[in-house]
Amino acid sequence: MARKAKSNANGKRLATQQSVDQAVKSICDIMRRGNCAGALQYVPELTWILFLRILDEREEREQQEAAALGVPFTPSLEPPYRWRDWAAPDGPKRKELQEGALGSFFGFVNTNLLGYLKGLESKPSARPRQKVISEVMTGVEHVRIDTERNFLDVLDKVNEITAETVDPTHVFTLSQVYEGLLLKMGEKGNDGGQFFTPRQVIKAMVQAIAPAVNESVYDPGCGTGGFLAQSYEFMRDRLGDQATAEQLETLKQRTFWGREKENLIYPIALANLVLHGIDKPNLWHGNTLTGMQIYGGLFDGAPPQFDVILTNPPFGGKEGKDAQTNFDYKTSATQALFLQHVIRTLKDGGRCGIVLDEGLLFRTNQDAFVKTKQKLLNDCDLWCIVSLPAGVFTAAGAGVKTNLLFFTKGQPTRTIWYYDLTDVKVRKKTPLTLEHFEELFRLLPERAGSELSWTVDMDQRKKLAAEEARPFKEEGRQKDREAAACKDKELAKALRKESKAAAARAKAIEAAVYDLKAVNPNKKPVVDTRTPEELLDLIEAKGREIAEALAALRNSGRP
Repeated sequence: MARKAKSNANGKRLATQQSVDQAVKSICDIMRRGNCAGALQYVPELTWILFLRILDEREEREQQEAAALGVPFTPSLEPPYRWRDWAAPDGPKRKELQEGALGSFFGFVNTNLLGYLKGLESKPSARPRQKVISEVMTGVEHVRIDTERNFLDVLDKVNEITAETVDPTHVFTLSQVYEGLLLKMGEKGNDGGQFFTPRQVIKAMVQAIAPAVNESVYDPGCGTGGFLAQSYEFMRDRLGDQATAEQLETLKQRTFWGREKENLIYPIALANLVLHGIDKPNLWHGNTLTGMQIYGGLFDGAPPQFDVILTNPPFGGKEGKDAQTNFDYKTSATQALFLQHVIRTLKDGGRCGIVLDEGLLFRTNQDAFVKTKQKLLNDCDLWCIVSLPAGVFTAAGAGVKTNLLFFTKGQPTRTIWYYDLTDVKVRKKTPLTLEHFEELFRLLPERAGSELSWTVDMDQRKKLAAEEARPFKEEGRQKDREAAACKDKELAKALRKESKAAAARAKAIEAAVYDLKAVNPNKKPVVDTRTPEELLDLIEAKGREIAEALAALRNSGRP
């Protein structure tokens, strides 16, 4: 039975999408006037405030359920550190502080509250949820909002948009409202864009991989947690009303694993996953590629390999020698190192969906790129590449051309099925939607051909390349033998040079096999069939038109 939106402490109900959007906008407006000018300032601030509100709401409900069943319940927070004590409009601690000396409220929050919350994970008997709370608060040094009045206004507004006041039958869930805030943080011009993958792309990738209950799901560069959150929603919806308590416990506690490096983003990811209903987000804080850990307390018990990996690793970045030493194929390019990490951490039989830039797909002039793709095709069945249109990530501050790769580890790639979305015009007001993927999902089960899809036979491509490279290899070996037998030093040097050139030619031919860029063979090239004489006639005619227009303009200005 659908839950109805109930009145909050101020008697307001949020039963329409417009009312929720307005409530969120009003909070952001207060924060902007209160020293949080841009999304990179107000989203992290709102994150911890909203998180503490939802946490209190959830624990209050759990306490009531435990009481009804006659079982004990131990809350994560003690009074007066619960939202209902210090932040709710009728909270006893809030009333005490407001009636106290000027500055009492900020004094309590900045010193007592933040100190208490951050210290939870250090308790000898700290529970997983308490560790999550401490990590969400890890980057909060003090309240960023400038005045107590503005801060109290924010608290009152947040009190109005809790999960219990948002009607899920008519409006987006609170987690989706929060995702809208994250999108603002990722809009062009904000550094936060690198952490945000468009939601529709995530949904399409999750649908293609279709993670199931009892499978572990991992994102080695999880950003704000979009892939993990969407996987949870997908798996929860698949279970439906028949979900058992054990299945739900598995989903909420032991299914989702991730890593994130950035101090600003890590607590936001934790809060995002909790808002989606994942009670224990198993997120590791540190550099995935170097292994340098900032905090690993939530990652205890992580499996060495995972059933499902869904990720959009950073591309265009550079890593130093400390990262490269951990990998077989040395390169500073983050995307190539992440792909090696993904192959290594995927179980045999495990499935992966990954966003990769076009450069990694077509580049064959760097040994590490070729060998990484060679390993991918040898160790995994790369069964689908989707060529995305330009502009998909522009709203997130990146204009790089990207592709979606889907593969299963354990068998080599024989054929690759491609699907071409490059003709879709993506702009800010016309983003890529799930509807654009409908034909892909219709054709994918059979890997069917169409104007937008085709299959590349990798076995045949390798065979043809080997045949083409063979004469150059033989020429190289022959030149080496001649150089070894040659008494003339200059001639021997020239022969060895020719041998190297032939070997390089053979290597380039074989490396070209691993140019995986999508080139749609069904697209008819636009060819101008006009003769030179016809083009000259056209230029002459246009020249006359311009001359006549200029003459008319001159004449129109005469008295």
